[in-house]
Amino acid sequence: MKRNTSCVLLPVAIVLVLLGSALAQLDTAFYSRTCPKVEEIVREEMVRIISAAPSLAGPLLRLHFHDCFVRGCDASVLLDSTAGNTAERDAKPNKSLRGFGSVERVKAKLEAACPGTVSCADVLALMARDAVVLAKGPTWQVALGRRDGVVSSATEASDELPPSFGDVPLLSKIFASKGLDVKDLVVLSGAHTLGTAHCPSYADRLYASAGNGGLVDPSLDSEYAEKLRMKCKSVDDRSMLSEMDPGSYRTFDTSYYRQVAKRRGLFRSDAALLTDDTTRDYVQRVATGMFDDAFFRDFAESMAKMGNVSVLTGVEGEIRKKCYVVNKSYY
Repeated sequence: MKRNTSCVLLPVAIVLVLLGSALAQLDTAFYSRTCPKVEEIVREEMVRIISAAPSLAGPLLRLHFHDCFVRGCDASVLLDSTAGNTAERDAKPNKSLRGFGSVERVKAKLEAACPGTVSCADVLALMARDAVVLAKGPTWQVALGRRDGVVSSATEASDELPPSFGDVPLLSKIFASKGLDVKDLVVLSGAHTLGTAHCPSYADRLYASAGNGGLVDPSLDSEYAEKLRMKCKSVDDRSMLSEMDPGSYRTFDTSYYRQVAKRRGLFRSDAALLTDDTTRDYVQRVATGMFDDAFFRDFAESMAKMGNVSVLTGVEGEIRKKCYVVNKSYY
């Protein structure tokens, strides 16, 4: 019995050591010798990007989220599909992603300054942080040293991304699989203060269908639902966009939680936050407007935590020259 137990525990111990070693290789000073101005270069280009298109702050933050939840933070969401492989960015949950051109723009600046040095995964992490800061949100230190993955799967993206219709048990399970807890779930949901969404992602809450028993979603405030119907004419309407945080979708603030507390969260996953004691308490607390600083600190901590999910380091993966294609053919 003892021999069998040790055989089981040894691999687990090794895995834990390897995980700790990988995380230890991420360092805010990782490029101090090889590309010392990396953060300055990213920030300067992000100022230009957001000044010209303020609405890109949300999509650029979302790119980092969608990257980290599939294969970890390895920039696999940026890869184009090939003749033999459908990549993450072409998965149904990712069809509305934007900002790929902006990522290439920043990467090109870094390649000119420090060729073959800064990973696309690190670029995404830095751009997400700067997007939040430029939208008047909190800042945080971004540990660097991620490597880029060489595999990207639409099937994995469809299976692993948190769905907009998810309830707290489902979302908690997905978050836990990435080493994130329920507090991270409700805190990172606050990212919905930035950006817009197409009708198909929430229209099933507005119109009766056989799929929901002929009932319009009762968790949605009726007055808000009527306003949404004026924009979103049907479940299949793909032409219109709705602000995820009406009146404040370009500014990072706590008004998202006030919307959710009033049953005006756009997605079912937003409404679900009111069905769990832990998430509901957090929503209602931040919705008072008296804990903005606390939320900003929480968000910074959760973003830093998420940015460490299943990172590639050392000799793993590669440093892509262009973020949309691997350096050599792997397919």
